[in-house]
Amino acid sequence: MYIVSSKLKIVVLGYIVRGPLGGLVWHHLQYLIGLKELGHEVLFLEDSDDFAGCYNPETFELSENPKYGLDFLKRIFTKFDLQNNWAYFDAHTNTWYGKSKQEIFLFCENADVVFNLSAVNPLREWWAKIPSRVLIDTDPAFTQIRHLTNKKDFAEAKHHTAFFSFGENIGKPYCTIPADGFNWKPTRQPVVMDIWKEAKPMATEKWTTVMQWDSYEVQQYDDRIFGMKSMSFKQYECLPCLMPSENFELALGSITAPVNELINKGWHIINSLIPTKTPWSYQEYIANSKGEWSVAKHGYVGSNSGWFSERTLCYMASGKPVVVQDTGFSQTIQTGKGMFPFKTIEQAVEGITNINKDYKYQCQAARKFVEENFASQQVLLHLLNRIF
Repeated sequence: MYIVSSKLKIVVLGYIVRGPLGGLVWHHLQYLIGLKELGHEVLFLEDSDDFAGCYNPETFELSENPKYGLDFLKRIFTKFDLQNNWAYFDAHTNTWYGKSKQEIFLFCENADVVFNLSAVNPLREWWAKIPSRVLIDTDPAFTQIRHLTNKKDFAEAKHHTAFFSFGENIGKPYCTIPADGFNWKPTRQPVVMDIWKEAKPMATEKWTTVMQWDSYEVQQYDDRIFGMKSMSFKQYECLPCLMPSENFELALGSITAPVNELINKGWHIINSLIPTKTPWSYQEYIANSKGEWSVAKHGYVGSNSGWFSERTLCYMASGKPVVVQDTGFSQTIQTGKGMFPFKTIEQAVEGITNINKDYKYQCQAARKFVEENFASQQVLLHLLNRIF
């Protein structure tokens, strides 16, 4: 059993230098900050892998050059007193940034646990022998399908000693995520409440969300389709017409998005890179919203995964109520205060209507919901307790 007073050395594998965007970075930071606040020694470690994969949102290009992402990371980590808690390995030039190779190897030799967030880093010798190697699945159904259809992904997954998923219904009779042979346990996104200030209620502003229309190709397994948000959105595209007194905005990415069609149906569209330029622009965008309305990936919904969005939690922690598509999370989380799930367009309309009846109360209830269910201390302690 994990002892709260013990100090652990923890490696967190993630994706910031290669994906320097203001929304994605909060997912990783809240693990690092939360673990550090619990008294543990943390190290963020990222690996370029062996292909060109560093994204520059100013040039819209992928390249082997990590400069933009490194500068992005340095600014943010310094802000949170983590400037000495990171390293990036550039496999193309065999170069280490941040901590030196010797420091990394020494830390990993003495580390107690590694959290592999989303499995977006390749298996490397410097962390593969850490005693507790924890795979955190943030993309339920799609992760399991990759393990079932890709021998390399399956082989790398086998090197882990514990498996946790944001799909909280995984393994339950009513969840149809394909079984890949690993013993998945449910976990949640930790939210560090102190970094999300309660924003002013904005009852006259827009319902917003930040989304990719198509994140990657639709997956098929065992004669079943697991699609993207584009497949979920179709039945809700007339929402602005049904609620003309409300304003709806999509901060939208993906070249496949039917922008003109959505505009004609009453949606206001902006480029998703505008609010996600930095972590602070992301927070500002949320703070200036009325709340979030959003669909989820078709694969999350169809499998009844129980997945809950870390982006939605950012809205709620900021005191913004949400109306979001139900992926089956309503079977494990109490809803109806600050957060209203929907499975039909009628339920989406009803959720917005209920929030409008007492908007200020729903703003307060949204933040309280996160404090009670996703606060970093309780989430991370619960996670560690099931590892040791």
